[in-house]
Amino acid sequence: MTNLAIQAAKYVMIVLIILYTLSTFHYHRGHTHKRRNHSSGMQIFCIFALHLTGFLAIILYTGEAAMAVFYGAQVIFFILYLAFFRIFYKKASRLLINNTCMLLAISFIMLTRLNAPSAIRQFVVTVAAAAVAMVVPVIIKKTRYLWRFCWLYACIGIAALAAILAFGSTEYGANLSFSIGGLFSIQPSEFVKITFVFFVASMFQTSLSFKRVFVTTVAAALHVLILVASRDLGAALIFFISYLLMLFVATKSYLYLFGGALAGSAASVLAYQVFSHVRVRVQAWRDPMADPTGDGWQIIQSLFAIGSGGWLGVGLYQGMPETVPVIRSDFIFAGIAEEFGGIFAIALVLICLSCLLQFLWISTWMDGMFYKIIAFGLAAVYGAQVFLNIGGVIKFIPLTGVTLPFVSEGGSSIMSTFIIFGIIQGLYILKQDEVDRIEEEEKQLERRRSAVYAKRPGKGKESAGKPGERRRRDPSGRRAYQKSK
Repeated sequence: MTNLAIQAAKYVMIVLIILYTLSTFHYHRGHTHKRRNHSSGMQIFCIFALHLTGFLAIILYTGEAAMAVFYGAQVIFFILYLAFFRIFYKKASRLLINNTCMLLAISFIMLTRLNAPSAIRQFVVTVAAAAVAMVVPVIIKKTRYLWRFCWLYACIGIAALAAILAFGSTEYGANLSFSIGGLFSIQPSEFVKITFVFFVASMFQTSLSFKRVFVTTVAAALHVLILVASRDLGAALIFFISYLLMLFVATKSYLYLFGGALAGSAASVLAYQVFSHVRVRVQAWRDPMADPTGDGWQIIQSLFAIGSGGWLGVGLYQGMPETVPVIRSDFIFAGIAEEFGGIFAIALVLICLSCLLQFLWISTWMDGMFYKIIAFGLAAVYGAQVFLNIGGVIKFIPLTGVTLPFVSEGGSSIMSTFIIFGIIQGLYILKQDEVDRIEEEEKQLERRRSAVYAKRPGKGKESAGKPGERRRRDPSGRRAYQKSK
C-alpha cells in the first residue's frame, strides 16, 4: 500500500510541475495584469500542492510525526514569504517570488528524503537568508550612489578571496571556506560574486575608455587568479564568464568578446598542464570507465542514477541516490532525476531558465548603465552556475564543484542566491516606480490639455452664421490647441 501511494504521489508531482512550468511561460507571455495574476495564482496552487504531495509520501514512508511538524513549519514560511512581498513590495516580480518558492519546495522534499537533520539545518538557514534578503530591495531603492564605491567592492572581494587562500580549510582539494566555531562554515566566494558584479558595473558607469577597461580587466583577473590558486576552479570560471559577458554588453565590442574567449581557452590549457586535479577531472569526464572505482566513480554513479530514473522516475525512497557522492550539494540534480524522473528534471531546468529570462528582461528594461550591467552581471552569474552544475552532473562538461541555486544544500549558496534575487527585485521595483511616475506625468499633461481645450472660445456654441448652421471645427480639437500654444 505504501509503495502504491508513493507511486501515485510521483505522478501527481510530475503533473503539478508540468502545470507550474506552463504557467511560468504563460506569465512571460502575459500582456495584461489579469493574465499574469491568473498565471501567478496557478503557480501558487502548484507550489503548495506539490509540496504537500511530497511530504505526504515522506510521512507515509517514514511514519515519523516530526516530519509533519517540519512540513507545517515550511508551509508557514512560504505563506509569510509570499505575504511579506505582497504587503511591503507590491511592485515586485511575482514570477521570481513564485520560482523561489517552487525551487525551495523541491529542495526541502529532496533533502528531507536524503537526510532529515541536514534538511532542518538548511531550512533554518533559508529562513535567515530570506529575512536578510527582505531588506535588500529597500537598499537598492533608497541608495542612489552605489556606483561610487567601485574600489571598495574590489578591495573587499580581493581581501576575502586572499584570506581564503591563506587561511581557508581544504575541501575536495580546494580552499573553499572558513569554519566558524566548528558549527558552520562560510564560503566567501559565494558573496564575492556579488561585490565583483558591483565593481565591474561601477567601473563601466563613468567611462568605457581603453584605460578604464584595462584597469578593470586587471582587477577582474586578480579575482580569478586568486581563485585558481585556491583551486576553486568552478568559482573562477563563473567570475571569468560573467566578466567577459559584462564587458561585451558594456562596450559592444566583439574584439573584447573573442579576445577574452581566446585568452580563456589558453588559460584552460595552461591549467590542465599545471594542476593535477584539473587533469583528473578532465580525464574522468572524457572516459569515466577508465577508473570506475576511483576518479570516475562520481560521474558514473550520477549517470546510473539519471538513467535508472527514466522519464517518470522510480518514486521517493525507491531509488539509491545515496550511492552518488556529495548528492546533497553538487549532485542533487541526479537524485531528483532518479526519483522524480527526467520530465520533472527538465521542468526544473525550465524553471531556472525562466528566472534567467526574467533577469535578462529586467537588464534590458533598465535605463542607466550601472543598473543595466548589474542586472546582466547577476544574470550571467546565475546562468553560469546553473549551467556548470547541471552540465557537470549529466557529463556535458567536466565537473566544477558548484551548487544548484536554491536547490542544493549549502548555507553560503542559499544566502548569496537570496541576496542576488533581492537585488534584482530592487531593480525591478525601482523601474516600476519610474514607469508609474512617467505615466502619472502623462496623465497630468493630458488633463492640462483637456482643460485648455475646454476653455477654447466658442466651444460647443453655434456660429453667428445662418440660422440652423453650426461652425465646422476640428473634431479632435488638436488644431485649436496648437493655435492656443
